[in-house]
Amino acid sequence: MQLALGSDPRTDSLRRTQMVLIERFGRIERQHAKRYDPVWTLVQGVIGARSRTEISDAATDRLLARFGSWEQVAEAPVAELTAELATQTFPEQSATRLKACLQSIMAERGEVDLRHLSNLPTIAAMLWLETLPGVARKISAGIMNTSHFARRVVVIDSHHRRIVQRMGLVPPKADTARAYDALMPIMPDEWDAPEIDQHHLLMKKLGQTLCRPSSMACAECPVRADCQTGAQEC
Repeated sequence: MQLALGSDPRTDSLRRTQMVLIERFGRIERQHAKRYDPVWTLVQGVIGARSRTEISDAATDRLLARFGSWEQVAEAPVAELTAELATQTFPEQSATRLKACLQSIMAERGEVDLRHLSNLPTIAAMLWLETLPGVARKISAGIMNTSHFARRVVVIDSHHRRIVQRMGLVPPKADTARAYDALMPIMPDEWDAPEIDQHHLLMKKLGQTLCRPSSMACAECPVRADCQTGAQEC
């Protein structure tokens, strides 16, 4: 890939990182077609705290199959939702937050529907989502990026944030929102929504395998040449 003349060196670092991670892990494709539905993605995110993605995916499907509609999920007793979310790490907390979130949408929209967000600028849509119980920047970005909205925004989870901090691309103590604000301006212009999603999935894979919270396999890491921590500490 040819790098643009005069481009930000951090942007060039992201391009190189993408290339080497694809060489290492291959392209990682989202398998769940339901993620194109923004409400499905919202629910999966709200119930997904500290739970594996595949477990939260299955629980989201199970809720819809059990209750028949997201409106019925919103009206279900917390105890019933908790029982359906028994596989989640925090089932009662997930149930309580989900019910509050869906009821908040119903109170404003009359149904559980997010179609109105397609008419809003991206940041306005994300800020609206972040007024909902249980929704912060990771979930709002996920809805806008991976659903049929297909906006050019990056999802940042704990793995992703840790890596870009170690690379020196975002401030060391930045939370998810600050990391997002630091990373978005340097994302390569040529990356569309799926390519930005691919960036997130590859960084997450790196964080789950080589760049773990308490151990770093820097000698094996394909990103080491662009990582401040890898160059200094490993």
